[in-house]
Amino acid sequence: MSTQDLSVFLDVANMMADAARCVIRPWFRTSIGVVDKSDQSPVTIADRTAERVMRAILAERLPDHGVFGEEFGLENDGAQYRWLLDPVDGTRSFVTGRPLFGTLIALLKDGVPLLGLIDQAVTEERWIGVSGQPTQFVSRLGGKAGTRRCKELGLAELSCTSPEMLEIAPHQGWKTLKKSVKRMTWGGDCYAYGLLALGQIDIIAECDMNPWDWAALVPIIEGAGGRITAWDGTPLHADGDRTVLAVGDILLHEKAVQALAHMP
Repeated sequence: MSTQDLSVFLDVANMMADAARCVIRPWFRTSIGVVDKSDQSPVTIADRTAERVMRAILAERLPDHGVFGEEFGLENDGAQYRWLLDPVDGTRSFVTGRPLFGTLIALLKDGVPLLGLIDQAVTEERWIGVSGQPTQFVSRLGGKAGTRRCKELGLAELSCTSPEMLEIAPHQGWKTLKKSVKRMTWGGDCYAYGLLALGQIDIIAECDMNPWDWAALVPIIEGAGGRITAWDGTPLHADGDRTVLAVGDILLHEKAVQALAHMP
């Protein structure tokens, strides 16, 4: 990827995030209608309209690229470059008035995440990660991209979006990890990964994750100094077991993997 290409791709990613923000924010804390999809996850007009707007930008600016969005599926399957879009990651938070959701935008080349963006439409925070480069963070609320040092599980803050997702975990090792850390906090969706990239959280262990849930997070977490893999420590990929483990201090990674592998 040339410097010129990267500049174009970043411009398009920010353009999509700006457009999605304009669509999503007016619906926040309104009496928005909610529809349950076939998997019982909620979707709203904000999700669907935001994805349509982002797809329109891609069709205009990068028509040879592929796109795979949570709401409207895959287009241009054979493209070397593919964008993954999750317009509202954390719809449950969104529809209940909690600002713990975000828009996820990722660019993959041959299946490998090159660029990732988290945008929070209400707080106007944005994380931008590019493979091999430091993560950038823009916010009116303060904070600086960079994970914190935490070498021991016993000192670590652990986060997971919901206990329900762990009910379908591939094994029960997460209970060992939970017992090993200092404190467990529930909630956050992609926003929690942004907080890990700011040094506020040390470990996130989740499962039932789709590629559009984690692809954007890879360059953001790694560019902030952390590591993100599957629970067994292997790289994330679309055909994996849908587990995600993110750590702020890379010295925690092997310890977290070992804890997750140990049955309670």
